[in-house]
Amino acid sequence: MGHIIVEVMPKPEILDPQGKAVGSALPRLGITSFTSVRQGKCFHLTVDGPVTDELLADARRAAEEVLSNPIIEDVVRVEELTDAAGGAL
Repeated sequence: MGHIIVEVMPKPEILDPQGKAVGSALPRLGITSFTSVRQGKCFHLTVDGPVTDELLADARRAAEEVLSNPIIEDVVRVEELTDAAGGAL
């Protein structure tokens, strides 16, 4: 089985109230290393068999037409999801 990850983020000019709320909460928890937070969406797509260029193209199309709102969001990542060692999951 192959896995594809799709990440969608608000466009930079779009306000991100959830990211702002998280960013405000972190210092109250003693976490002060971060200067800003943006919150987006992450989708994990599973396919039968290995991930191919055609499947990645289908995932990109799904990301642009269904998984994101192109008026306020950018698709920032569509790629095969691998483990920390670089192998396919």
